[in-house]
Amino acid sequence: MKTNRRTRRAARELFRACVVEGELDQSRTRLAAQQIAASSRRGALGLLTEFRRLVRLERDRHTALIESAVPLAEDMRAGVADSLHRLYGPSLVTSFTENAALIGGIRIKVGSDVYDGSIHRRLERLAAAL
Repeated sequence: MKTNRRTRRAARELFRACVVEGELDQSRTRLAAQQIAASSRRGALGLLTEFRRLVRLERDRHTALIESAVPLAEDMRAGVADSLHRLYGPSLVTSFTENAALIGGIRIKVGSDVYDGSIHRRLERLAAAL
């Protein structure tokens, strides 16, 4: 569904109204989404879709997904989490997972930022260079 400029602007204003002291207020966000969904006004679906996209982007900006080929030791996890908190702020939520396809190394994704130090990625770059 394609949204028009007025809908995007209204969704941004609604999103800003849900931000309290620099952080997205979960109760305000839920209430706003419920009221939009219950509305029978024309364009409500487009507004809800755009609002949901903005909320998802904000949530992704404060969530770090850390993948490694093998489980990381606790001190390594703490070190990675501390480094990410210094870069992105203390409100960052970290999540550690294992992904054997990486072969070795670590891959970190925070919002649209991706830090890929995996062997799998290095092999891909090497294959592309040949």
